[in-house]
Amino acid sequence: MKKNQIELTNTKKYNTFLTEIKEQIKTSQTRAISSVNSEMIILYYNIGKAIHQKQEREGWGAKVIEKISLDLKNELPKIKGFSQRNIKRMVRFYREYSDITFMPQAVAQIEQLIFSIPWGHNTVLIEKIEDKEIRLFYMQQIIKMGYSRSMLVDAIKSQLHLRNSITSSNFKTLLPPVQSGLAIESFKDPYLFDFLTIDEPFRERELELNLVKHMEKILLELGSGFAFVGRQYHLEVSDKDFYIDLLFYHLKLRSYVVIELKKGEFKPSYSGQINFYCSVVDDVLAHENDNPPIGLILCQEKDEIVAEYSLRNMS
Repeated sequence: MKKNQIELTNTKKYNTFLTEIKEQIKTSQTRAISSVNSEMIILYYNIGKAIHQKQEREGWGAKVIEKISLDLKNELPKIKGFSQRNIKRMVRFYREYSDITFMPQAVAQIEQLIFSIPWGHNTVLIEKIEDKEIRLFYMQQIIKMGYSRSMLVDAIKSQLHLRNSITSSNFKTLLPPVQSGLAIESFKDPYLFDFLTIDEPFRERELELNLVKHMEKILLELGSGFAFVGRQYHLEVSDKDFYIDLLFYHLKLRSYVVIELKKGEFKPSYSGQINFYCSVVDDVLAHENDNPPIGLILCQEKDEIVAEYSLRNMS
């Protein structure tokens, strides 16, 4: 019997079964954490509402928050999260979202987002962004990208909401409507690399090395769906060596993304170079089910008209 049990644990079927159980456990834990978070946010909202209403109806001043905080600490010493500062945040949280009809067609969606994201993220949004529609954009990004609080702060500082679609591209003319729409949504202009520790004058290779050192931050700046494949990725064509600065794979677009880093302003010759790289990647690396590779030229400056002419007839 014991022998059979040992043999069972070595079979592919058992290992597959065990993996399925582990995935179910992980999924259940994630749902439990999400459920607990939502319950806590709803609790904070209701506490904020109750205090606000008492202040409005009974004329209680700000001092009541100090008293509530002290009494809760004394009577429920093991429960955290009820400092004066946090209770004030609860009141403000209620006041900010007691009327969310600023976008009537999306009230249910907004409510779901508000109660889905962590409390710390909610407080960052309230304290740093006044416009509720812009807050909604960042709420969606938190869910989509899995931002930590520090990542959210960085995204707000870089004004991500103003840079959410690429301007100079030939996506619409070369890609099918569904893919071109996703491509335009997936890239943005400009990209900000404020996290780099590099001084002028610098060479393109130094820029490239610095970006790779900060891969987590560059992936955050690039956006959702990018997977890093390699730096100075080697291609051999007709016994000649070529090297792609940065190569990524985009999981949603199902295509390779070739990135070339250029110091200074955009030059028309860059589009020919990246077109060549995309053609080779499509032939050598891409799977038959992949979509055509996409090329992205990152340079310090660009002339919109020059870029448009350069890209117009590129494939």
